[in-house]
Amino acid sequence: MQVASNTAADRLRTAGPSARLMWITPDRIFYAGLLGAPGVRTMGSLMIYVATEGSIRIAVGGGEWETGEMAIVHPYQPHQLLSEAMMINLIKIEAETMEIASLPPLLARSGIVDAPQFVERVRRRQRELCELGSLDDLNSLDFDRFFFDGPLVPKVLDRRIQEIVEMIKRHPSAPSSAEECAEAAHLSFSRFLHLFKQEVGVSFRTFRKWKRARSVLRHVNEKANLAHVALDNGYPDSTHFSHCIKQVYGLRPKEIFAGSRRLVVYATSGSARG
Repeated sequence: MQVASNTAADRLRTAGPSARLMWITPDRIFYAGLLGAPGVRTMGSLMIYVATEGSIRIAVGGGEWETGEMAIVHPYQPHQLLSEAMMINLIKIEAETMEIASLPPLLARSGIVDAPQFVERVRRRQRELCELGSLDDLNSLDFDRFFFDGPLVPKVLDRRIQEIVEMIKRHPSAPSSAEECAEAAHLSFSRFLHLFKQEVGVSFRTFRKWKRARSVLRHVNEKANLAHVALDNGYPDSTHFSHCIKQVYGLRPKEIFAGSRRLVVYATSGSARG
């Protein structure tokens, strides 16, 4: 799916290094834009925060505030973030696609990381993305090689659980229950829930909640009625939508959409890793 229109592509090409953009692939996201208020956020991906300029401050899991140019937060860890520039560069790596124990030392622990070369690399890559002239240019890029020089070690899941994970990723707004997924996996309900958490690292409910919230990101720069966005993405009503989104992103939907009006969103398909 390609969300950006030709007009959006023109805006991205001519906006220069200060452009606000989001590149969404099935398992990766790069975001360069406004940070928003420092509410508690809990996302199902490895978060790599890089200051656009100056420094950022972060508190992970209710701990002490730390200051630096770059911070790592492991999947599903609550955290708060402040940016001196009010902007942020952010890389998200979906938890179920990488082997945490095999991450490079740079990404191995949550908190501030002293990595000036990687900080400069991310800032340079952001500028390069702003200079791309078409969606085809993005589709030809390998996300992991673009940012890390090579693929991260993938996580290997039980085949039955992998099939359910892929189904949820393809249709995050679908009302599939754990009971239905257990049946599809040919497992008892209790065995399915246990195996899912063992393989993925979080409960079925938490995983589905994250994927549903992630799918909303494709629409944040659209002029849309938020009630319609909620229903289209599988939420029963606006109140539930607002509550769930704030739990994940630390911001209410209307704040996210208001801060994304100048954001160019590219949602590309391609390989599972990029």
